[in-house]
Amino acid sequence: MKLYFSPGACSLSPHIVLNEAGLPYELVRVDLKSKMTEGGDDFRRVSPKGYVPVLRLDNGEILTEGTAIVQYLADLRPETRLAPPAGTLERYRLQEWLNFIATEIHKPFSPFFNPQTPETQRESQKQRLGERFGLVVASLDGHDYLMPQGFTVADAYLYTVLAWAPGVGLSLDPWPALRSYMERVQKRPGVAAALAKERAVKKGG
Repeated sequence: MKLYFSPGACSLSPHIVLNEAGLPYELVRVDLKSKMTEGGDDFRRVSPKGYVPVLRLDNGEILTEGTAIVQYLADLRPETRLAPPAGTLERYRLQEWLNFIATEIHKPFSPFFNPQTPETQRESQKQRLGERFGLVVASLDGHDYLMPQGFTVADAYLYTVLAWAPGVGLSLDPWPALRSYMERVQKRPGVAAALAKERAVKKGG
């Protein structure tokens, strides 16, 4: 399989899951501004959507959208328990988390990456994110991870988007439980390996 990614982007989530699941894969870096791959190919010919993550399966098919990709990867290795079995209530709880992270945390970060976003909008988004962070903290009470059964693909996604907070001037200090959660997730070998790889790729240009 090939994961099309960009260092620091939301493609870190499936990168983490690939490691956690112990699946073989190849990374293909994408320049999101030029829409070109590191090999000089037009990324839009891979996916007309033009954004990462994109997963090319071994049979050549293309799968897009992070929440779909991470569930697909988890289902390839059910013994890792990165996602509850399909059709169970626990699986729908996982999808509940994935949808919440996508719409209520990931999406509100978008204005921060646009230099033309007015300061008033940035402040309102910080307030909105703070409210969502409070909901996450309440759910983490008594648990190391979002799901009672342990680390899942939802944690890979939440970690990825929360890691953007310091870079946009949003400190996690008011939520000590979130800081502890981030430290806990970051110590996982699969997470640490993905971070190290992406840092090395970014440093190498």
